[in-house]
Amino acid sequence: MRFAKALLIYLFLILSFQTASAQTDDIIKVDSSVVRLNVGVVDARGRPITDLGRENFTIYEDGVKQNINYFEPTITPLSVVMILDMSGSTLGFRDIIRMSASRFIDALDPQDRVAVVEFYDKVNLRNNFTTNRTIIANSIRAANGRGKTQLYKALEFSMEKLARETNRRKAIIVLTDGVDTSVRDQDRAFLDKFGETEILNAINPENSDALNRVLNRSDVHGITIYPLALPTGDPAKLADPTPAQIAMFSAARTRLQLLAERTGGTLNTINRLEEMGRLYANVAADMRALYTVEYQSTNDKRDGRWRAITIEVNNPELISRTRQGYFAK
Repeated sequence: MRFAKALLIYLFLILSFQTASAQTDDIIKVDSSVVRLNVGVVDARGRPITDLGRENFTIYEDGVKQNINYFEPTITPLSVVMILDMSGSTLGFRDIIRMSASRFIDALDPQDRVAVVEFYDKVNLRNNFTTNRTIIANSIRAANGRGKTQLYKALEFSMEKLARETNRRKAIIVLTDGVDTSVRDQDRAFLDKFGETEILNAINPENSDALNRVLNRSDVHGITIYPLALPTGDPAKLADPTPAQIAMFSAARTRLQLLAERTGGTLNTINRLEEMGRLYANVAADMRALYTVEYQSTNDKRDGRWRAITIEVNNPELISRTRQGYFAK
């Protein structure tokens, strides 16, 4: 009896070991050296070009030519988060912001899903992703608030939402002057260590934890960011701006530029508020004209360093755009 019981225990252990081994063998490892790009192509007049093939593109990483493993014109619908800056600095521009945001919605495809987020002292989800244009329009009309500018918290919040949108291209449209209150306070504290003659060039905009968190998440989830910069907060409009004011605003605008360039989007600066509707339409058209391109990097080192990407089209009259690179992690 004891022998039979011992035999059963032995057989159970053997089967358990074999099952565990099989499970280990079934683990799928994702090759992190595969790089996916969303590529937009327009002609000299800004019109989207949608009839190109794999043979029309050449990709370089750190100057080294890469082989394109996968290519297709992107027909996948969009998931878009529209972020509206409702902080105190935009109080005088609310009607124009709402009108322009509505025009942007009109330029999207009916299949595109849109979420509306507002930020000020808080970050609020006005509506989750939907194709219902009535809901979206109501959210835009109802957006309101005042107080501090929580730009980077709003971007992180929006990326968490977009991460759940599978099998869709992902984009963020953000209307703001770029002067995040918390990041500006950090810049101000940093500048306290410098004399007046050193202040203008003291800030390195890339040395921002908030910025780099957003860029890293964008890279992981393939999210393109399109900032539309409002003409507010610019110290050049003041009678006697201080060097610190100029330096902090310049750093904020440079960070908006980095958000666009490193995610494959564009920064559009609004010089006249009447331009906002046209800029939204241009961004919507830019998002429509995309190709999905993948390559496996010839550099297999995961050293955390920046890898610069250049993409060329064989027709020199066409303009191509994608993200500028990635950190190899």
